[in-house]
Amino acid sequence: MRHRRALVKWIGGCMMAAVIAAPSGVLAQGAGLGAAGELVDPDVLRVCADPSNMPFSDESGKGFENRLADLVAAKTGRKSVAYTWYPMSTGFVRNTLRANRCDIIMGYAQGDELVQNTNAYYRSTYVMIYKKNSGLDGVELIEDPKLAGKKIGVVAGTPPAANLAKAGLMRNVHPYPLMVDTRLAPSMADVMLKELKSGVIDAAILWGPMAGYYAKEIDPDLTVVPLVKEKSGHMAYRITMGVRPSDQEWKRTLNKVIRENQAEINKILLDYQVPLIDENNKPITQ
Repeated sequence: MRHRRALVKWIGGCMMAAVIAAPSGVLAQGAGLGAAGELVDPDVLRVCADPSNMPFSDESGKGFENRLADLVAAKTGRKSVAYTWYPMSTGFVRNTLRANRCDIIMGYAQGDELVQNTNAYYRSTYVMIYKKNSGLDGVELIEDPKLAGKKIGVVAGTPPAANLAKAGLMRNVHPYPLMVDTRLAPSMADVMLKELKSGVIDAAILWGPMAGYYAKEIDPDLTVVPLVKEKSGHMAYRITMGVRPSDQEWKRTLNKVIRENQAEINKILLDYQVPLIDENNKPITQ
């Protein structure tokens, strides 16, 4: 499951030096020149995205990152949005942004060195999901004694798995694969929550934006609890937009868009049930 783009460590090479050194006529064939000679098209927002990764992006334009791309295009005076589609897997950055086929990745976790991060435009967290009146009402921590003996679904290799191990709950864990090609198979969030509803597992732990979206799709009565009270482990992440390290002016433009349109950005995210939290781990509801 590609629960969040930059939680996977991408491997890529930089082509910018060779491109910037090319004659302007060659540059013009691929994209327009932005400020300071950056390879950013002034007329088209060129987006790198996965074609089948709901609720983030989708080739039909249904994801919240598709809507965010439309917003960014409008606020930066672009006439249209053009996508370079590539599955979110090893080589994504190398074959899209670093290959100069596009100018922005709409969602990227803060801190990864393969891209330059804008300011964060949202912060979210892993969550726990369970059915109401299932004996887990009130559970807010992975180490809660009520989870003893319960079957717990978690995506292998994600941060909550480490907390489950520390709590001595691994014998109860039902693991789901980290990497799934959702062009060919359903999202692990979809599979996990359907199995929660059917009773295969008693609780699920997922990255919040995926959990909120699929919980509403599968069963709106499921309880979704942000894991903001964990005593160890990093459950919350700041999400940014990713650009090339050379594109300083483009980054500043995007930071201005984020700063001036945060309320509208929040509304888009909340429409998709993304559990937003502030720097004090308090929920953002508008």
